[in-house]
Amino acid sequence: MTTTHTLSRKWMHGLAFAAFLAASVHSLPLGAQGVVEQEVVDRIVGSEVNEEEVRSDAGDDRVIAAIENLSGNIDIVRKLTTLDRVDIIYMPDSSQIEGGPPPKIAAKLAEHSETVDNLRRELEGNALLYHAINSKDVLIKDVLAIEFDGEKNLVIFAAAKPAQ
Repeated sequence: MTTTHTLSRKWMHGLAFAAFLAASVHSLPLGAQGVVEQEVVDRIVGSEVNEEEVRSDAGDDRVIAAIENLSGNIDIVRKLTTLDRVDIIYMPDSSQIEGGPPPKIAAKLAEHSETVDNLRRELEGNALLYHAINSKDVLIKDVLAIEFDGEKNLVIFAAAKPAQ
């Protein structure tokens, strides 16, 4: 004996509505606060963010020293909650578009690749630093190294060009 179960129209309409609702909710914009406006960035970052552009050969030794000191600085980044100033030093001739960092920096990055990867993860995990970097259109993957200039001033070296 075969029994067939048919869904009533009421249940069919209910399922169709539920499917429509699920599809609609998925396409709604998220309610997160954006960081496009400078006022929002200032509230989140709470620090002055300065920019400077240097040629790679002018900053090679400083970047190499910063890469060598990353292990100690990563611990500071992990615990960091406030800064007075963030300086981003752009090294456009080290960007991927220009062929990447010069050989001396590239070799040091390869030697300390695990530490550099840890730094980038910590920068992504620190809202203050992530938004400071992101507000200047710098990608985390372009950060080469960091150094602290005093207790409350951070210098970020980025293989990137300043935003236009």
